Amino acid sequence: MARARISDVAAAAGVSVTTVSLVMNDVESRISDETRQRVREAARTVGYAPSSVARGLRTQQTRTVGLISDQIATTPFAGRMLAGAQDAARENGHLVYLLDTGGDETIEREAIRALTAQQVDAMIYACMWHRVVDVPQGLPAQTVFLDCRPEAGGHRSVVPDDRAGGAAAVRELVAAGHRRIAYIDTDETPIASTLRHEGYVEVLAEAGIPVDATLHVRAETSALGGRAAADLLLDLPDERRPTAVFCFNDRMAAGVYIAAHRRGLDIPRDLSVVGYDDQQLIAAEQDPPLTTVALPHYAMGRWAMEVALGVRAEGDEDATHLMECPVIRRDSVGPPPAQVAKPNRRRASHTERPPEAATDR
Repeated sequence: MARARISDVAAAAGVSVTTVSLVMNDVESRISDETRQRVREAARTVGYAPSSVARGLRTQQTRTVGLISDQIATTPFAGRMLAGAQDAARENGHLVYLLDTGGDETIEREAIRALTAQQVDAMIYACMWHRVVDVPQGLPAQTVFLDCRPEAGGHRSVVPDDRAGGAAAVRELVAAGHRRIAYIDTDETPIASTLRHEGYVEVLAEAGIPVDATLHVRAETSALGGRAAADLLLDLPDERRPTAVFCFNDRMAAGVYIAAHRRGLDIPRDLSVVGYDDQQLIAAEQDPPLTTVALPHYAMGRWAMEVALGVRAEGDEDATHLMECPVIRRDSVGPPPAQVAKPNRRRASHTERPPEAATDR
């Protein structure tokens, strides 16, 4: 079907092409309201829409925003960042061009060139994990960084307040009466790991609980890793075995559930567990549902888009905005048991046990 032209609208409305152009571009003129209404109705009838490219040449705006991500477009729980960004863009009359690079630097350079050629009004650079990044060459100075912070500063960025989130998780356990609290950490080195551990140590100090290095266990960031780390912790002598576990993410917490159930331990009667992420289809689906700390993906996406479009202006131009990570209370936290359950209450043989995790000693 041929695209409707401005001349088609003019013919249908019985006016000049110039009049149609002035009306469709909301240019101030002496055109009557009646004529304006007739032109718009004619445009709807013939199916005419102004060219965004042509309008961009006149207004120096394309009403588009470029969003470059490493993997968030293919990660279910981080997709909430995209939803927040897209909602804010739509509310402000913009479309989003999303280019996912899969972490490939060559594709990233091509994406930056492509979006620059499209003359997008703003650009957002997003990461799946909270981390410090080098600023890729070619990004405009006004680029907003989402779920990451640039190494050299100079850009607005928004990230989760992972230190406060880690502290909030451990406070839940301290408030329930626990004093032997383990932290099952990732064996990778994202900044989130360091910050959550700092929050963990901070709250132990507040509560007057000595830090026991054997209760800080690193493992693969998965359910298998969480299960291996939990087995290691539950094999400790009675007086050192944790009554509660804080996990780097919900997948690792799911592994703790498996390890506990294999030993015949009840959550939270024998062991309390707190996760992190509030990951869809994991946290709320555990038995019992998992208390966890939510990553504010949607709110971060909205914030980044609003700043990129100039709708929101707060703080210094190169400031990093910390977004609160709230605790989502469910049923996996209770008071410590009067007597810690023995570790030999297993339901499966040792041969089914996954590889051991490493500890900080």
